[in-house]
Amino acid sequence: MRIIAGNYRGKKLFSPESDKVRPTADRAREALFNILHSSLEKDWSAYKLLDVFAGTGAFALEALSAAVALIDKDTRSLEKNVALFPKEKERISVYRQNVLSLPPSAGRYDLLFMDAPYNQGLSEPALRELAAKGWLKPGALCLVEVEKNEQLHIPACYEWQEERIYGLAKVIFLKYVSEPQQ
Repeated sequence: MRIIAGNYRGKKLFSPESDKVRPTADRAREALFNILHSSLEKDWSAYKLLDVFAGTGAFALEALSAAVALIDKDTRSLEKNVALFPKEKERISVYRQNVLSLPPSAGRYDLLFMDAPYNQGLSEPALRELAAKGWLKPGALCLVEVEKNEQLHIPACYEWQEERIYGLAKVIFLKYVSEPQQ
């Protein structure tokens, strides 16, 4: 695994220690960042990115000109990779949390990348939890990776934008549009 673009292009990352961690493929990450670069209105440094089910942290670390936060229950792999970027530590926050039972957020994020374990039904409740606990800014762009045949029931506070398939992965682009109804 490596960083594919930007100031840290080519920097090697630690691979996952567990077979339960399935990083987004380099080619898919590159394609997603190309889409983001062409669609974002401001420079990366103006955004805050939240990487949920972060695994190795590769997606968030690719976006290090933005402030990034990474959430996972098991942070061993991502903490090794975060340590490779000591000059960036003020931009990186790591949360060892269960995404399905988050505390209220102290800040809101403009961009979300979520890559839950495939076919376990975790993405929809995680999207609900992020909305309910105030982790996303209204209008936040959300990229949700699922297995290409997996169905995602999109909560009402999100709006479907488009989807792309990369090998075994499907990435669904959503926009966070409102607070959930109580």
